[in-house]
Amino acid sequence: MAAWESARRSEQSPYSHPWLAEAIFALDRWLQRRQSVVEYSTHPQCLFRLQIDRSCRQLVLRDGTLLRRGQRIARLHFWNEHVPPIPEGGTTIRWARQIERGIAISLRELVRYLASQPDLDDVTVICGDVPCGTQSQAQQVAHIMAHYGFETIFEETPAPLGGRLHRFGENILISLMVLARNSVALRADTLRRIRVPVYLSCRDLAERFGAARQAAAASEVV
Repeated sequence: MAAWESARRSEQSPYSHPWLAEAIFALDRWLQRRQSVVEYSTHPQCLFRLQIDRSCRQLVLRDGTLLRRGQRIARLHFWNEHVPPIPEGGTTIRWARQIERGIAISLRELVRYLASQPDLDDVTVICGDVPCGTQSQAQQVAHIMAHYGFETIFEETPAPLGGRLHRFGENILISLMVLARNSVALRADTLRRIRVPVYLSCRDLAERFGAARQAAAASEVV
């Protein structure tokens, strides 16, 4: 009877450990509110949430967009509940296509959101820190994100101790989320994940994923 009850609970919940998931995602929601991270889209396949932050770097993107230190920037965060879980056997082509479609949808939704927020007119750059396990995987991540127009720009100097501790704390939270939601995807190197910093200008975003681009793509299909 106990085994049957356990199986029934597993069928009812999408999480590997429902009790842990409830606690961890409650903490995640609290952190979102504290950091003013918003859900900019109601689309069920949107993979990102948004935080308006201040840049701690100065750099020039390949299209000439200048990002100054202290300037407001649109920082993307993964919407963990919307990220398709990795199948038990590992990543598949179907899973990869789900991720690709989700990123494209997320960026189209972001164009619409930014266009509807006149108070964000000074935001000219979108950024994100994509976690990955090793340096070789970082190159793969950079290649994938380049497909969507993002360019990878690593910092020239190591992060300060405070920044490294913050990232380690993030890795702990990510590990607990993976354990709670999809335990088969948890790996030994999760706590050592590095970050791949990616950047995209709002101008390039609109050109690639805005209404004009989508209309042109539709006419080509016809």
